[in-house]
Amino acid sequence: MAPVKRKLYQRLLFFAVLLPISGVLCFSELFFIKEPHDATVMRKEAIILDCQAHGEAPIDVRWLKNGVKVVENERVYLLSNGSLYISEVESRRGDKSDEGFYQCLAQNKYGAILSQKARLTIASISSFAIQPTSIVVTEGSVARFSCKISAHPPPIITWELNRVTLPLATERITVLPSGVLQIHGVQRMDAGNYRCVATNIASRRRSTEATLTVTPAPSPLLPQRPRIIAGPQNISVSLHQSAILECMATGNPRPIISWSRADSKSIDVYNTKVLGNGNLIITDIKPQHGGVYMCRASTPGTRNYTVASANVTVLAPPSLVEWPESLTRPRAGTARFVCQAEGVPTPQITWLKNGEKVHSNGRIKMYNSKLVINQIIPEDDAIYQCQAENEQGSVLSMARLIVVMSEDRPSAPRNIRADTVSSSAILLAWERPLYNSDKVIAYSVHYMKAEGLNNEEYQVVIGNDTTRYIIDDLEPARNYTFYVVAYMPMGASRMSDHVFQHTLEDVPLRAPELSLTSRSPTDIQVSWQPLPDKLSRGRVSTYRLSYRTSAENTVSQMELPGEKTHHLLENLQPDTIYLLRIAAATSVGWGEQSAWTSHRTPKASSARVPLAPELHLEPLNCTTILARWQLAPRNSAGVLGYRLFYHEESQPENSPVQLRASDNTHIIGGLDPRKKYHVKLLAYNFIGDGYQADQTISTPGCVSVRDRLVPPPPPPHNVYAKTNSSTAVFLHWGRPAFTSSQAVNYTIRCNPVGLQNASLVLYLQTREQSLLVRDLEPNTKYEFAIRLHIDQLSSPWSPVVYQSTFPEAPMLPPSNVKVTLIEEDTALVSWKPPDEPNIAVTHYTILYASRNEWIAGEWQVLQREGTITMALLENLRPGQVYLVKVSASNNMGDGPFSHTAELSVRADLSSDPRLSRAFSDGFYHLDQKSMTGITVGVCIALICIIICAFIIVCRGKNRKFSAVKTYRGGVSTSAAAAEHLGSDGQAENTDVTVPMMSQNHFIDAKGGTNLIINSLGPVQPGAEKKKKWFSFSNNVKKDSKAVQNMRHGSTSYLPGTTVLTYKEELSPSPDQPTTLQALLRHPSDTEGSSNSEGSHATGDSGRYSHDETEMTNLSSGSSSRPPSLTAEDSGGSDCGDPAEERNKLGSEESQTGLKLMKSVENGCCRQEAQEAQGSVWS
Repeated sequence: MAPVKRKLYQRLLFFAVLLPISGVLCFSELFFIKEPHDATVMRKEAIILDCQAHGEAPIDVRWLKNGVKVVENERVYLLSNGSLYISEVESRRGDKSDEGFYQCLAQNKYGAILSQKARLTIASISSFAIQPTSIVVTEGSVARFSCKISAHPPPIITWELNRVTLPLATERITVLPSGVLQIHGVQRMDAGNYRCVATNIASRRRSTEATLTVTPAPSPLLPQRPRIIAGPQNISVSLHQSAILECMATGNPRPIISWSRADSKSIDVYNTKVLGNGNLIITDIKPQHGGVYMCRASTPGTRNYTVASANVTVLAPPSLVEWPESLTRPRAGTARFVCQAEGVPTPQITWLKNGEKVHSNGRIKMYNSKLVINQIIPEDDAIYQCQAENEQGSVLSMARLIVVMSEDRPSAPRNIRADTVSSSAILLAWERPLYNSDKVIAYSVHYMKAEGLNNEEYQVVIGNDTTRYIIDDLEPARNYTFYVVAYMPMGASRMSDHVFQHTLEDVPLRAPELSLTSRSPTDIQVSWQPLPDKLSRGRVSTYRLSYRTSAENTVSQMELPGEKTHHLLENLQPDTIYLLRIAAATSVGWGEQSAWTSHRTPKASSARVPLAPELHLEPLNCTTILARWQLAPRNSAGVLGYRLFYHEESQPENSPVQLRASDNTHIIGGLDPRKKYHVKLLAYNFIGDGYQADQTISTPGCVSVRDRLVPPPPPPHNVYAKTNSSTAVFLHWGRPAFTSSQAVNYTIRCNPVGLQNASLVLYLQTREQSLLVRDLEPNTKYEFAIRLHIDQLSSPWSPVVYQSTFPEAPMLPPSNVKVTLIEEDTALVSWKPPDEPNIAVTHYTILYASRNEWIAGEWQVLQREGTITMALLENLRPGQVYLVKVSASNNMGDGPFSHTAELSVRADLSSDPRLSRAFSDGFYHLDQKSMTGITVGVCIALICIIICAFIIVCRGKNRKFSAVKTYRGGVSTSAAAAEHLGSDGQAENTDVTVPMMSQNHFIDAKGGTNLIINSLGPVQPGAEKKKKWFSFSNNVKKDSKAVQNMRHGSTSYLPGTTVLTYKEELSPSPDQPTTLQALLRHPSDTEGSSNSEGSHATGDSGRYSHDETEMTNLSSGSSSRPPSLTAEDSGGSDCGDPAEERNKLGSEESQTGLKLMKSVENGCCRQEAQEAQGSVWS
């Protein structure tokens, strides 16, 4: 009992330690273990939509269909684990149809969460949208037919010629999965009527027939330039699907087709192959496969070619790159959740609270994929979900907000009021709370802009010794809203009433930036952009424009209304440098004037030079400016290029940047932040420089980290990830350059892309600059980020790197394999992918054979891509039973084959009423009730046989007479050897065990098989069942070693070996052979079963059973004497007539058996055994 108690204590201690750890590492309040997935089913078929939630009980599960609660009935109801079961899927119109988007909603006391959307689609096939059309072609040219049809799941497209399946053995004929038939090198035998056949699990449809007419080719054949008659089309393909780019060309001689990418990148040779005579197929498409592909048809040996191109867009479902984290906040605090996703098209972000959509209001704001909850109240305690959704799917991530409250909290501050102090400051005052004001330790002032949506809320915390505060970082001429919250050690009060107040106007912070161009030698067009609100600090009422020549000091001024944004200065001097500046004013006064901007008027010449281009400047960041320009069409003739000048304000002008005439953009980099730059652009031709365009722009300030006493260290760089196996990824990174040599620790963050539960992120610690991350999921894309820690400081996270683990070879076969006869000689086999998570399937292998071919091990092999889950079996022979099995494979290996499915092809299909109704309603399915009945009947019959065999075995124990046969090491000893061993061994303490045998059963003594033979023929033993052994004696030890006699037919008794008993009649009839006589007969047929040859190129052994076909019967002829009784084996003694020998043996057989049994039972001496054996073989 002590070891048992110790183990029990160890287990209890293990659970006591594990449970708290699991509660910390897992978001244990509520999360999904299983979620529903997209499914396509047949009408009237049953479907289970998985949903299993884990968390603190009780958990209530509800289902939503298209956002509306699913009402349960006898056909649609919930299972005990929360999954939704639909016994018969309906496809009626309107809301009565079961098609739609399903979501599972799980709720417990902490909140509610919503699962991802799963689309349930009923298998269907519509009419043809595009029918093949008749064509006339010349012999030796090319022909093309096409058809298009919508179906769920996508159909298999085949073609028929004169209503017979078109053979695809020749390279001249290509059938594309998109429904295109291509025939190269058309021959007269190709003429006929063609039609398209579309098949899926729902039904089969045939298009109208189109006639191909072949006319004789002209003689001689004239050369023709290459011409693409069917080029690639722009397509959008979902991730991991296949993209087909068609390219079919004609010409004389026959053109050569090649493919390339417009971006000069190499085409992926691992996932790309050429189908037929020039079509490009990309399997398992990935984002890097997106781009423009060009098909080029070239005449061999010449430079004649033609090109067609198409864009491939790779659509990707949403995946989260940043997800919200659970927060604990006090009442009246602020919570911020962040969520970012990527995908194609760009996913839309939606926030959910306890499974319901969150709407913006004064406290709750949503902007830039963020959710901000201000002035938290108890009702905000909930589970929040970020849902990213696009056309390819949806993904959700969850986080919980826990609101901490106190019962003894103060009331809200009272009588709040606000007074404007200046254009940037407002004085806020309030009174202390009415209750528990003595316990207030601080106040927080909250303010935000009152106009606009999704404005940022700001918060300032002040001490409890004042009830007044001036907010002095406000923008002029803006309305703001304010409220105050009181804090105590155990929590916060409710927020006070809101108060609104606006700031005063101020003078403009700076002047507008000018843009100058000339339309003639005597004018300057001056234009500017209105100041933004942050710079105008009120409504601009007036502009003042000043200008002068560079050689004079006299300044001309004019005032313009605040609504104007341009002005034309006329009557100026040609070829003169003018300086201009502008200032803006509000009701408060004038702002600062801009710096002087120079502009040269054009020369007064009759020669035509380019006019000034339209220049636009845009800051890309704090150090880079993008310049864009455009010339009027009438002005662009004869332009040889452009010259671009730029310089910082009050700095000398730099040398120009020479640009080509085809350029219309230029990036100016290496600038300083918060500086003003002058940019000048002009076009030139062979006559000279054209009119110039001048513009001024200011670079913005760089976004910087808030000032800190000690700046954080930089993050690790050069993070490198490499997949090591299906469960491990190797990481390596570089250490930043430090002046300090202190020890550095690293934290590695690891999680699957799109993880919904943020608390399941894996964090690892190491001192090294590399780490092997283990125990990952196969075939899963992970993201990794690293940060370092030094001297109690932590760096930011490094840039995220992505890496996928290798997939595992499939461990399970495809499920739900169905074979249905759809025509006299054609069957459709369909299946579902293996029921394994994170398994990648690149292709499926289908083996099928008739029963006779199966016996011979001759399987026919088909292979389909991993995205296809059905195949057609054609040219089946009537009257045969076909066996079909399917396996899944990927780059890591092949999976097991499924259970064999049988299909009977009747000789006269018209007599089968069930088959005549196979497509009566447009659907077909297997008769599962018949299969269930057959299985139950077979099981009952087997149980009866086992009971009968058990009764016979038990009765055989009490048989009075028996004999023995000994096995030893596969080689039987002769009678002399048996006698010698019997005399030397001790039989008294020997326990002899024998396998149980019923009466009239004999052992085959030839040694070739393990067959047990009786008077009626061989009996097959259950080789795989555990044998039961019985003992002659109870006072001796057992020896389980059983040895088979492989060479001789003689029998002997050895102490300690296995002995087989059999029943012997005392008075055998003359016609019935005695037991020993039958034992010594030689079979006329060769015994043993031979294995068929292994199946070719399938990896399947192809073995079959010969239990019924190769059972051996005993021969009674004189030639059946066993080899063990020849003169050589008997020591050279003379042997009489075989008939006399058999009579002699028969007469002595019964006495021998009785003597052997009595000797064993009574523990007799060795001499009796020797005499008994000698009397038999003398």
